[in-house]
Amino acid sequence: MPPLAPMLAKSAPELPEAEPGAFWFEPKWDGFRCLVFRDGDEIELGSRNDRPLTRYFPELLDPLREALPDRCVVDGEIVVAGPDGLDFDALQQRLHPAASRVNKLAIETPAQFVAFDLVAIDDRAILDVGLAERRALLEERLAGVQPPVHLTPGTFDRAVASDWFDRFEGAGLDGVMAKAAGGMYQPGKRTQIKVKHLRTADCVVAGYREHKNADGPGSLMLGLYDDDGRLHHLGVASSFSVARRAELRDELAPYVLEDLTGHPWGEWADAAAHASSETGRLPGGQSRWSAGKDLTFTPLRPDLVAEVAYERVDNGRFRHSARFQHWRPDRDPASCTFEQLEVVPPELLQSVFLAGRT
Repeated sequence: MPPLAPMLAKSAPELPEAEPGAFWFEPKWDGFRCLVFRDGDEIELGSRNDRPLTRYFPELLDPLREALPDRCVVDGEIVVAGPDGLDFDALQQRLHPAASRVNKLAIETPAQFVAFDLVAIDDRAILDVGLAERRALLEERLAGVQPPVHLTPGTFDRAVASDWFDRFEGAGLDGVMAKAAGGMYQPGKRTQIKVKHLRTADCVVAGYREHKNADGPGSLMLGLYDDDGRLHHLGVASSFSVARRAELRDELAPYVLEDLTGHPWGEWADAAAHASSETGRLPGGQSRWSAGKDLTFTPLRPDLVAEVAYERVDNGRFRHSARFQHWRPDRDPASCTFEQLEVVPPELLQSVFLAGRT
């Protein structure tokens, strides 16, 4: 019964080398991690942070009843597929407090569920069963499933997984997962391996948010210029140590502005700007994941350039928090444009679903 923490993964720079059959590889889906708890007609969708997802995805409940065993716990990912692959922005929009909006989006941007592990079946919890056996049971019980429920492709072949890593990014996938074939399911433990795409870009640092401990900048606000000379907000660089936060406070102090007058993001001081469709994703705005947290920021003169490492850009935004590498005092902020970002060739999402087991 919920809650149950899903098994997690730690990052690695490349796929592990091992004896054939030692690791099971899967595409890394870019969606909401979800544990499906089914007991007869009753279904609960649980997120990795114990927040219930059931009310936000009503269109999945009947297909899951049709596809899953009567009593089970299945680990997987909720995704939304757009014309160019997985669409995380559309997925985030599904978390709306109004039931009428939820029902409307369920029709306009329906979700799909991708299953990749089996945690319990019938009256038996199988956390202590090796992954290869759990996968075999999952394939047996989900044989012949139809969209919007899918069984993730998987392979023991590292070369196939490497091809997926290169090719499936164009369909919006994050990378590749590597799981020990004999590994047990360990809730909340980072026993799996994730290999994700990593790139760098030189970005203008035009503000920062204070860390929750109030001991220095917790995240740097990053921007790039478009062809018209407008500075767009891409996301943040974060995950600084206590010592580094103290250093950053001193490094950024000479660039702090008392107010947003003349700042390229000055319009965002107006709360009404956050309600408009054109400027709805602003650094000081609220998100559905923020749970009311204060996301206001301290403006900086846009004179600093930082090299950051990032994984992917979706709709002009960094998909995840970037990682600060170092300052670039040799770089003119005006030269930091979108042209430096890598464009990934598209891949039909259907080819991922049809990849099958090798």
